[in-house]
Amino acid sequence: MPRDSIVLLGVNHKTTPLEIREKLALSGGYEEPLRKLGQLDGIKEHYLLSTCNRVEVLYTTENPAATKAKVLNFLFGNAVPGRELDKYVYHYENEEAVQHLFMVASSLDSMIVGEAQILGQLKEAYRFASEQKTSGSVLNKLLHKSFFAAKRVRTETQIGASAVSISYAAVELARKIFGQLDNKSVMLVGAGEMAELAAEHLVGQGVANVVVANRTLERAVNLARRFNGQAVSLDELIEQLEHVDIIISSTGATGTILSKKDVKPVMRERRNRPLFFIDIAVPRDLDQDINDLDNVYLYDIDDLSSIVEMNKAERDKEAVKAERIVAEETMKFSHWLDNMEVNPTIVELRGMADEICRFELEKTLGRMKDISPKEQKSIEKMASAIVAKMLHNPLQFLKSDNNRCVDRRERINMVRDLFRLDQQDDCPEE
Repeated sequence: MPRDSIVLLGVNHKTTPLEIREKLALSGGYEEPLRKLGQLDGIKEHYLLSTCNRVEVLYTTENPAATKAKVLNFLFGNAVPGRELDKYVYHYENEEAVQHLFMVASSLDSMIVGEAQILGQLKEAYRFASEQKTSGSVLNKLLHKSFFAAKRVRTETQIGASAVSISYAAVELARKIFGQLDNKSVMLVGAGEMAELAAEHLVGQGVANVVVANRTLERAVNLARRFNGQAVSLDELIEQLEHVDIIISSTGATGTILSKKDVKPVMRERRNRPLFFIDIAVPRDLDQDINDLDNVYLYDIDDLSSIVEMNKAERDKEAVKAERIVAEETMKFSHWLDNMEVNPTIVELRGMADEICRFELEKTLGRMKDISPKEQKSIEKMASAIVAKMLHNPLQFLKSDNNRCVDRRERINMVRDLFRLDQQDDCPEE
């Protein structure tokens, strides 16, 4: 029988609008959905990935056409008409399914190409499938190979090296200016969402202290609490410049809140230690002439955006290398699958030949009463060598990847028919 097909059905941020993804009938967690998937007729091994941007079901089956409708019903119930689902659900089989999984694991199919989060999500989903024993020999091998492909992409390309978000670009610039960020202090001026995100990244990179200056003190206190920092009023802004290293400004002010003449005396007090301003307010909060001062660095939202665009272009170049790695690993896994299909016939063929060889040896050696152990061993070696040479061409015929005239399934059937593997008689006696 042909091997089971590998099927992947899914929806993601690229193919499926949010109003459709919201209709997915999955309950929280993995345990219950995995159990329900296992109850569907025709589903053998199975695995489920569920994130905020994608849901994918990976499974093996003898009948892909029949199981597709069952899996779609599992995912959506009656919430979306079947003909509509065809527009939004992607469906891959065998090599295409393998390649898609490797692309996902390598973050080549993510909203932000190169982000590292998806691999952790894949591993977490696999942990549940493994614990519940819903994945078997094929999917276990496939998922481990997807992790390996992702690792190769990370180590052999620079796809994750450049920041592609405004907030993380700010962190990269800070590291270029200060080197290590340990023991540095950051001040948030205003409480915009992007400034908060940049502060989160900075704290994650080792920034020791966070100060929040805001027109509304209550808002400053609440935000400072998130970072175990301190809150100050906007009136203390200039005074605080002496004690911090990085300032992220995102107020709703209509004019500038800091000028060159405000910052210049502060630099004398700081003994010219570097001061890094990130102005992500629109309109801008900070006087552009601040940048003229020695050891003062000012970047605005346009500066950060241009860095992000350059980094995206770099990631696109690295993605070409990453896709080559994915193609290589897909071919290797496909070859493993091909061998899996051929292996049972190879095992049976060798077993049949060994059985005949043993039968004939026993008959022959039974007639040779005066033979020495050394001579017996030589005869056994000769018989084994004859069997190996006789099997060489049939085995090469089965394993060959270059035989374009006869496909693999036909080759398997031809060998099985030729050697009568499905209807073996007892070994003939004299």
